[in-house]
Amino acid sequence: MTRFTLKGLTLADGSVANIVVSDGRIQSIGSDVAGEEFDCSGLVGLPGFVDLHTHLREPGFEQSETILTGSRAAALGGYTAVHAMANTHPVQDTAGVVEQVKTLGDEAGYVQVQPIGAVTVGLEGKQLAELGAMAGSKAQVKVFSDDGKCVSDPLLMRRALAYVKSFGGVIAQHAQEPRLTENAQMNEGPVATELGLAGWPAVAEESIIARDVLLAEATGSRIHICHLSTAGSVEIVRWAKARGISVTAEVTPHHLLLTDELARGYDPIYKVNPPLRTSKDIQALRAALIDGTIDIIATDHAPHPAEAKDCEWAAAAFGMLGLETAASIAQDVLIDSGLSTWARFAEVMSQTPARISGIAGQGLELVAGNRANIAVIDPKAKRLIQGGGASKSSNQPFGGMTLPGAVIHTVFRGEFTVKNSKLAK
Repeated sequence: MTRFTLKGLTLADGSVANIVVSDGRIQSIGSDVAGEEFDCSGLVGLPGFVDLHTHLREPGFEQSETILTGSRAAALGGYTAVHAMANTHPVQDTAGVVEQVKTLGDEAGYVQVQPIGAVTVGLEGKQLAELGAMAGSKAQVKVFSDDGKCVSDPLLMRRALAYVKSFGGVIAQHAQEPRLTENAQMNEGPVATELGLAGWPAVAEESIIARDVLLAEATGSRIHICHLSTAGSVEIVRWAKARGISVTAEVTPHHLLLTDELARGYDPIYKVNPPLRTSKDIQALRAALIDGTIDIIATDHAPHPAEAKDCEWAAAAFGMLGLETAASIAQDVLIDSGLSTWARFAEVMSQTPARISGIAGQGLELVAGNRANIAVIDPKAKRLIQGGGASKSSNQPFGGMTLPGAVIHTVFRGEFTVKNSKLAK
């Protein structure tokens, strides 16, 4: 039986306490001390982070990432659960494949790897995948997405929404009208025009979100919007929530910090889907995260091998790393700005993503008796971002930047996966 004490932690409500962990669970929160002691004075203790949008690439694209390497990167970022997107090879569109991903995650042992099932067979947008079989499998899939592709057929989307309602599932939509983004390379606007790159209009995202929230209302089902990126999208989600529609939305760390101005150097490290937008969009996204219109931060961690990024812009793959830097950007937006609280930080990084997906024992409050999934942060630390960290890939968009905060410890199911900022196993 493993027993230890995290001494002097500052919790999300501002109180200071010791957390005693024993046999995989939180034994007590207060003044008690037991087992090995770790001085956490000045550190912040939060529920382990939960990422609703991770690309672990395995099976099929192990040259970019494996479930093991991605799990290690997640642990270093303070995560205790990640949701693995379905665009693998074979696609995660059957019970057998999602169970394989779940098993590989369990064997890695750094985080809970929860598979996301494809909405359509082969991500082809033609017929529904085995949604019920995946939900009833050992992987217990509740979130379904064709991420990387939009479910653009409205009839198919309506059927998917109606189907998952029967077992409390949710459809996570990659909002991108394909006809409006053919050959698109970056955000439509002055920078794209100056660079001679095909523009990616905001309406391509906004039109799909508007359609899908209405379909969710018609079916009485739940819709989740992946990587929301425009000010107009924020307004549509805000309207839908005011109307009582069951919609949730995520924003990525890179859309909270980076703008399309970075494309001026034609460096494909900044090529991502949806594209980096304008400073006006960033301000709208930040405000929406703070006021609750946007529910969570999700990384859209998308590793690629060097050859997929070390090439001309048009030939490069879309995507960026995000697991090891997300907490720092959340701190910058919510805490260091003085505009929000650690309680809101815990909501967007832990509690709400866990509730959206319904994974048991993850991302919940730190209370005695709960499973011990804990992230410990030093909010005063500053770190220079270099390379890709534990990921197998290095397409890191924050390289050369100094970001606030550092994950000191990550505890997953009562065991250290990260101790003193290093992998513990």
